Amino acid sequence: MSTGTTPFWPNSEHWSVKIPLDTPHPRSKALAETGFVMLKPMPVHVPSHEWESLEYMDWKSGGDTNFAPLASADGQLDCRGFWDKGKTDKDALWTSNADKAPTLRDYVTAVGANFGRVRIIKLEPQDRETAIRSIHRDDNNRFNPDDEGWVVRSWVELTDSPDSYMLLMDNDADGLPDRATERRVPLARGARFVVDTQRLWHVVVHNANTPRYALITSFESGPVLERWIDAERAA
Repeated sequence: MSTGTTPFWPNSEHWSVKIPLDTPHPRSKALAETGFVMLKPMPVHVPSHEWESLEYMDWKSGGDTNFAPLASADGQLDCRGFWDKGKTDKDALWTSNADKAPTLRDYVTAVGANFGRVRIIKLEPQDRETAIRSIHRDDNNRFNPDDEGWVVRSWVELTDSPDSYMLLMDNDADGLPDRATERRVPLARGARFVVDTQRLWHVVVHNANTPRYALITSFESGPVLERWIDAERAA
């Protein structure tokens, strides 16, 4: 939907620009070149009731969204960043929603890496012009000790949105989205990918008439996550 005004684009005042990019944290080799990696499709079937029966919260991020927390800083149904509880986005505790989604809970646990926020996102339809207004980078590593692994995020698409995509852009010299680096990750059911969302600007363009649901998990980079990515990455 066109607004008839100059299209939005982030400037130096955008809050994401202040989020650190260069730190000593150990990082994933698999994400070093582009900041993301595609994985093979979801290897297990997830019954739809595992995301339809959850308790969702009205929490806005990247558009008109609601979130159902499966794991949080203290096991409560809370969408806030772990820093509000004085924690890094790691060492999460399962919430009451996790009991309703055993397939997804077991999937996250089986990765073996330290995980933080685990959530189901419900995103309402939005075209590219609308989506760009929400493009951002994530503050994943606040309070993260310099010698511990960099936190990245993993996605599993639960619904089928073949005309939708996650828009990714790296940074230009001013720390703003670099149009020349644009990449699009298609969002068909079962699509899986890992993104350094503190490095890459990102947002989903959801070209559909129904909501999109996906599992988002914060994972700590390190040997365990690296082995999992190597085993699961797409050919």
